[in-house]
Amino acid sequence: MGLQIRDDRQMKALTGVSQAQFDFLLPVFSHVYEEAQYQSYQDGVEAGKRSRKPGAGIKGKLPTMANKLEFVLYYYKTYPTFDVLGSNFDMARSKANENLHKLSPILYDTLVELELMPYRELATPEDLREALDGVDQFIIDATERAYHRSQDNATQREYYSGKKKAIC
Repeated sequence: MGLQIRDDRQMKALTGVSQAQFDFLLPVFSHVYEEAQYQSYQDGVEAGKRSRKPGAGIKGKLPTMANKLEFVLYYYKTYPTFDVLGSNFDMARSKANENLHKLSPILYDTLVELELMPYRELATPEDLREALDGVDQFIIDATERAYHRSQDNATQREYYSGKKKAIC
């Protein structure tokens, strides 16, 4: 089934990319997907757990590469629940979850291969200092989360920030 996209404006609204950008991503996404499928097949053969060749079996609800790319882009643009995602692509929520977790690394590898993914791995404080070399100011966006209060008074005092009076 998939999405019924009428024009470029709707394509951008539902996937975050134009039709031209989608067409640019599709061949690389297909290549990365096929490589991942082949590697999975080889790993299965070596472990003695694989009997079918890649592409054999039922085709599923996302039969084409365009459907697969549309599915993962739609998720990252709109962040629907798996119930909504599954409903829009005519599949169960568990299958929507499974497909997303299978296709997300493929999209990531596609963006890396096209050099469209920013490099952000900062393993040590020194890496952060190097990344911020020459930067005067930066902002860290964070959300304070509710903390389950302990019944022990000493532990409560240790974790109390003094900011909020709400008790969880």
